Amino acid sequence: ICSNEGQTGKKSSKNDFRRKWDKDEYENLAQKRLAEEREKDRRDGKTAPPVKRDLLRHRDYKVDLESKLGKTIVITKTTPQAEMGGYYCNVCDCVVKDSINFLDHINGKKHQRNLGMSMRVERSSLDQVKKRFEVNKKKMEEKQKEYDFEERMKELREEEEKAKAYKKEKQKERKRRAEEDVDFEEDDEMAAVMGFSGFGSSKKSH
Repeated sequence: ICSNEGQTGKKSSKNDFRRKWDKDEYENLAQKRLAEEREKDRRDGKTAPPVKRDLLRHRDYKVDLESKLGKTIVITKTTPQAEMGGYYCNVCDCVVKDSINFLDHINGKKHQRNLGMSMRVERSSLDQVKKRFEVNKKKMEEKQKEYDFEERMKELREEEEKAKAYKKEKQKERKRRAEEDVDFEEDDEMAAVMGFSGFGSSKKSH
């Protein structure tokens, strides 16, 4: 379908031999053809069923954002996309330049669709909420037990160190007293040799 009129509705000059297409007419024909094809598929039972996606699930792994920090990578023309700078998503086969946009990407609609999930979250029942509370309570109790055990072990180590220090101090005290007794005996012997053994004594010789 063509005409000699331009898009503005004015007639073209005699020297303009380009064919002018009526875009609205072609768009109407395309819409009509699509409608006929849909109707035919519906009659033949070929209508594709809607895609059913899983509900959004909790991520069961830790996102690695720190393994490449502070590292230098040489990138060439033959470097695979997964080894280029940035954060590579193997699900969507794309590279994101920084960690914030990478987190936005893996939490986004496109990434979740490629994983086969929708953005809808499963509604928790009352029993599920109670079970979750019980699990969290057990975790807190286990953490408290671990803390008490570590605290007790720390106290025992401190008491052991204090006992060792006390024992060591007693040994030093006994050694010092023994050395003082030896020195005192040597002084008495020296005084006896020099004839000063009677000094300081209240006993009288007969």
